[in-house]
Amino acid sequence: MEEINELIEQRFRKLDDLRGLGINPYNGRFCPESTAAGLMENYQSTSKEDLESDSVNVSLAGRIIAMRDFGKACFAHVQDITGKMQIYFKKDMLNEKYSLIKKLDIGDIIGVKGKLFRTKTDELTIEVNDFVFLCKALRPLPEKWHGLRDIELRYRQRYVDLIVSPSVKEVFAKRSIIIKSIRDFLELHGFIEVETPMMHLIPGGAIAKPFKTHHIALGIDLYMRIAPELYLKRLLVGGYERVFELNKNFRNEGISTKHNPEFTMLEFYVAYEDYNFLMSFTEELFSYVANKALGTLKIPYGNAIIDLTPPWPRIPMLDIMKQKDVPGDIISDPENAIKWAMSRKINIDSRDSHAKVLDEIFKEVVEPELIQPVFITDYPVELSPLAKRKCDNPDFIERFELFIAGREIANAFSELTDPIDQKERFLKQVEAKKKGDEEAHWMDEDFVRALEYGMPPAAGEGIGIDRLVMLLTNSQSIRDVILFPQLKPEISNT
Repeated sequence: MEEINELIEQRFRKLDDLRGLGINPYNGRFCPESTAAGLMENYQSTSKEDLESDSVNVSLAGRIIAMRDFGKACFAHVQDITGKMQIYFKKDMLNEKYSLIKKLDIGDIIGVKGKLFRTKTDELTIEVNDFVFLCKALRPLPEKWHGLRDIELRYRQRYVDLIVSPSVKEVFAKRSIIIKSIRDFLELHGFIEVETPMMHLIPGGAIAKPFKTHHIALGIDLYMRIAPELYLKRLLVGGYERVFELNKNFRNEGISTKHNPEFTMLEFYVAYEDYNFLMSFTEELFSYVANKALGTLKIPYGNAIIDLTPPWPRIPMLDIMKQKDVPGDIISDPENAIKWAMSRKINIDSRDSHAKVLDEIFKEVVEPELIQPVFITDYPVELSPLAKRKCDNPDFIERFELFIAGREIANAFSELTDPIDQKERFLKQVEAKKKGDEEAHWMDEDFVRALEYGMPPAAGEGIGIDRLVMLLTNSQSIRDVILFPQLKPEISNT
């Protein structure tokens, strides 16, 4: 720590020296005519002789990430968003300005002008004939950043992580491509993008605990949305037939490699279709996005190669549990299910319903083994109070969850459009909330009223964008694909 403090003090002294010389260490606009990658691409095959004869003049701006001072000459590497480029400072070229090289540090941002040449080792380099300080960095970049003990520091100081780790930049560039591809696909299929409220009077659309806030002017409590579902379905009532929203949700839950309290969700709804349509549509969507982002449907994830080639298996929830050796009496008997779950320290309450216990058993026992893409279908009605019942078995609903690499990626169902059935299910959720279930749905009278005006048959789906990006970038933690994940407050040393 003392060494770091001394390095910072040295940089402050250099800052003062520059200002004493009348030099602004934080200059304004500089318009580089080139990028590092552009220069490499355009002149990769240009010979040393041709560069000398053509006298190619260029300008470049970026951060110094390496320096080698040889007294009367200095080599450095400058990094911009596209890559890095070697530059060469020579005393004979810069004359009196060469003394300012001593004021440069790794991490400083500069603008340079000069001509291209090749070194003795044939490396394309800019011989600098002028340079300007754009930003004096007062803190040194870390030499060792990616050790396991520094993992939280990487998330907390993402700005440094991005500077020193090109692979991290690549993840977030790929995230942008993925999101754009999703939008393109949906728009190609007639969907329009909408925005619905982030603050709800009644939290709904998912089984989750909300964040609570207070609106001073209205004098009411509001909740950060846990899902946009009920508002998007109101738009179906209003006459829109294909809508989607790609935005943030907030759930007051634990933090893990799979969960962040603020996360990005895609939800889309299509009138006159059901969950069977959505399974085929999801296969098309994932195939389109994977090809756009990666150029292949076979992708590495951890130790596995995930094959996204359609079609994917479709297996009812209780059937897959039997296939994974969950005993039959557990599936059929509530008391045995509770005992079995508790004996394996699965997180349940003895007051939980049979359906909820089975769901927790599924998450612990079955979900981790679902590596290749698979649609798990036909869940108990209690687990999905907004979904349509199956005609041939009304104790179950027309729903699927998509699992890939041992985690849920998407959730979808045929929408419940019967206002009477919907109200009854809301009332059952209210009773569950009174008994202590903090994640149970609230009664939403306005949504029931909207259904009473008539909503067309429809299907809706939610896709966790962060988890999809994890899959397509081979990232093992959700924090690796969120620029600024939620963390505990930093401990102050003062």
